[in-house]
Amino acid sequence: MLGDQKPEVCVIGLGYIGLPTAAIIARANCQVTGIDVSDHVVDTINRGEIHIEEVDLDGLVQGVVQRGTLRASNQIVPADVFVIAVPTPFEKDGQHTPDTSYVMAAATEVAGVLKKGDAIILESTSPVGTTEAMRDLIAGLRPDLRMPGQTSDIPDVAIAYCPERVLPGKILEELTHNDRSIGGITPRCARKALAFYKRFVRGACITTDARSAEMTKLVENAYRDVNIAFANELSMISDHMGLDVWEVIKLANRHPRVNILQPGPGVGGHCIAVDPYFIIHGAPEHSPLIRTAREVNDTKMRHVIAQARDLIAANPGFSVACLGLAFKANIDDFRESPARFVAASLAREFGDRIRIVEPYAAQLPPEFAGTGAALIDIDTALENCGILIALVDHDVFRVIPPEERSGAIVYDTRGIWPDAADAPGVNRLRLAS
Repeated sequence: MLGDQKPEVCVIGLGYIGLPTAAIIARANCQVTGIDVSDHVVDTINRGEIHIEEVDLDGLVQGVVQRGTLRASNQIVPADVFVIAVPTPFEKDGQHTPDTSYVMAAATEVAGVLKKGDAIILESTSPVGTTEAMRDLIAGLRPDLRMPGQTSDIPDVAIAYCPERVLPGKILEELTHNDRSIGGITPRCARKALAFYKRFVRGACITTDARSAEMTKLVENAYRDVNIAFANELSMISDHMGLDVWEVIKLANRHPRVNILQPGPGVGGHCIAVDPYFIIHGAPEHSPLIRTAREVNDTKMRHVIAQARDLIAANPGFSVACLGLAFKANIDDFRESPARFVAASLAREFGDRIRIVEPYAAQLPPEFAGTGAALIDIDTALENCGILIALVDHDVFRVIPPEERSGAIVYDTRGIWPDAADAPGVNRLRLAS
């Protein structure tokens, strides 16, 4: 990979980050092979189609597949640069122990085709030290190659960590324009990764060490989680005091140095709801604030369930529409979604009284099986459901005019209908959540 010679790239994991990343690299005229364990994902991409919902991704994937710069496979192939973008969940062990097994499995596959001069870049959000652990694993599998940080000579390969910073719905734009923190096992590794990212990233690329880059990603999401927890705790306090939290926040934010976020039914997604636990696990005695924020945001889900349960029980003749299952607006990502958790909990208790409106779902998730809950469209919900529980602020919900909500009891956990309290005939619950 010298001069302007374009590297061959292998992207491992073709999910919400891996596929857009592979497509953007392919758009830069690098030859990209995307690797995924799912036959469905591989076949879909090779047809020039996509298996996830993301703005403008369909056209980009179709274009780079037709041009021949992107293809998908189940099998690892030799390349000059390997980008690992696989999941890093936590264990369901009560301790939220980070699970890096997918990263290590990908590294094992890479080790089998690795050659002198290659670069390996981990993008998966990971606990501090994961990049070095990945290096150690590869070193054991490939003793013929000198590893960075383990030799006094020039290493044979470069290993770095570079997390994404993207917002679902704007992934392509933000992969290109957002700044990047590029952490190398050594400065030499960081420089090699920097040269790669400069091919397709227009934002600033800042080099550092791998451990600092890993921690930076975790800190960014923990910061968001702590600030959301303040808003969610404030909403529960407001409920207790009979206050409208939306009004309180609106007025407080008029202070020039106050910017309180908006509350919701909890916190979801694979990043903000997960990454703080990686910090807690690494330093449990020194992270009480981060731990408490996680507990507050999880408590908010249970608070919403309790409020909704009381409302539904007090109105036994009404069908209930839960609006949204995604973890945020206008996406089809339901991972760690508080809306999904709330709706499923209500469906298990109230059965076929519960209706689900989720424009980004073709069917209900598995936990709804046997509950009697049904997936319906928004028009059917407005016509037939006497209780509306807004759990996600999808645009299609935001634009519902007051007259179409007339006569319904509304529990608005997102504050999407600020007019409802004053609109004639609309019974908006004055609940802060």
